[in-house]
Amino acid sequence: MANLSEIQRVLRHRDFRLFWLAQSASAIGDSIVLVALALFIIKRGGSATELGLVLAAQALPLVVFLPIGGVWADRLPRHRVMIVTDLVRLTLHALLAVLIFAGRVPIWQVIAIEMLFRSAEAFFRPAATGLLPQTVPEQDIQPATAVTGMSNNVAEFLGPALATALVLGAGAGWAFALDAATFLLSAALLWGVHPRTRDTAAAGDGEHGGAGGGDGERAGVWVSIREGAHEVRSRTWVWATLASFCVALFCGLAAWFVLGPIVAREQYGDIAVYGIVEAAIGFGTIIGSLAAVSWRPRHPMRLGMLATLLWPLATILYAAGVTLVIVLPASVLGGAAFALFDVWWLTALAERIPPGALSRVTSYDWMLSYALLPIGYALMGPLASQLGAVNVLLGGSVLAAAAFALGLLPHETRMLEQLGEDPPTVEIDRARRDVGYRS
Repeated sequence: MANLSEIQRVLRHRDFRLFWLAQSASAIGDSIVLVALALFIIKRGGSATELGLVLAAQALPLVVFLPIGGVWADRLPRHRVMIVTDLVRLTLHALLAVLIFAGRVPIWQVIAIEMLFRSAEAFFRPAATGLLPQTVPEQDIQPATAVTGMSNNVAEFLGPALATALVLGAGAGWAFALDAATFLLSAALLWGVHPRTRDTAAAGDGEHGGAGGGDGERAGVWVSIREGAHEVRSRTWVWATLASFCVALFCGLAAWFVLGPIVAREQYGDIAVYGIVEAAIGFGTIIGSLAAVSWRPRHPMRLGMLATLLWPLATILYAAGVTLVIVLPASVLGGAAFALFDVWWLTALAERIPPGALSRVTSYDWMLSYALLPIGYALMGPLASQLGAVNVLLGGSVLAAAAFALGLLPHETRMLEQLGEDPPTVEIDRARRDVGYRS
C-alpha cells in the first residue's frame, strides 16, 4: 500500500503525468518493434547473420550520435527535443509499414530506415532522462523514475506477446504502423509539458565540479562533449559500471537478440517461445520497478549489481533447453533484478550529477553500454554458424555474468550510499520544497 500511495503522489504532478503518459505510449510501440523486427527477419527466411547485420546497423548510429544528442538535450528545452524526434520516428516507421504492406521489402531498405530511426533516438534518450527530474520535486525523483520504469516494463511485458501475434498473424506491417501511431500520441502529450528549472545545488555529490547548463550553452559542441566525459571519468562508480555493462551487453545481449529466436526453434521446437520468454522478462521488470518505488537500500549500487547476475543465469537455462517450468520463473526474476538496478542507477545519476550535465552523462551511459553491441550483433551470426547458436548463447551468457560480477570490484561502487535525510526533517523539507515547486 505504501508503494501505491507513492505512485498516486507522483502522478498528481501534471507535468510528470504528461511525461509518463508520453513515455508509456512510445514504450509500447518500441517493445513491439524490438521483437517484431527479429521475428520479421527470421520469418521472411533471413539468417541469423542477416538479423545481426540489421541489429548492428540499428545500434551503430545510436552509439555514434548519443554524445551529440546529450549536448543538445542539455542546451535546448528537453521536451522540445523529444517532440521533434518523436515526429521523425513516426515518419520513418510509418514509411516502413507502408513498404511492408506493399510487398517484399529489400533488406537494405530496412537497414536504412532503422539507421535513421536510431539516429533520432540518440537525441531522444538523453533528453528523456534529463527531463524526468524536471517534472517532479527533488525528493520524488526515485518514485517517479520507478513509475516510469514500471510503465516501460509493462510495455516490455505486453510488447513481445503483441509482436508475436501481429507478425505471425496479421503481419509485420501492423506492428510498425502501431509503433508510428504511438509516437504521434507521445508528441501530442509532450507538447503540454512545462518543465521546472532545477537548482544546481539540488543535485551533485559535492565531490566534483561539473558543467552546468550555462557552461554547456556557451561552450562549443566538442567542449561540451568533453565536459560530459569529465563528469563520467571523475566518478569511479559511474565509469566502472558502464565498462561492465559494455562487456556484458556485447557478450550476452547481442547473443540474446540475434540467437534467441534460433535457440527457441532448436531447443523448444517453436520460434514463438522466444516471444514468451521475452514476455516473462517483461513481467519481471514490472514487479521489480513496483518494488523500487519505495525500496531504498543503503548501498543501491552494490545490491543492484548483484541483482543483475540473475539475468544471464536465466539465459543460461534457456540456452541449455531447460524446461520452461524453470526458465520462465527464472526469466521473471532476471527481469525484476534489472528493473531494480535501473531505478537505483538512474536515481543515483539524477541525484549526484549536476543538472546542467545530466543529459550528457546519460548519453555516455547509453553510448558506453552499447558501444560494442554493433560488433556483437555482426559477429553472433557467423560465430553461431561455426560453433552453434546454443553454444554461443551459453558462452556469451557466462561471460556476461562474469562482467557484471567484475563491476562490483571498485570500492566506490560497493560503498555508494543512498542519499537520504533524517526522518524527523523529511516532511518539513518536503513542504519547503513543494512551496517553491511549479506543478
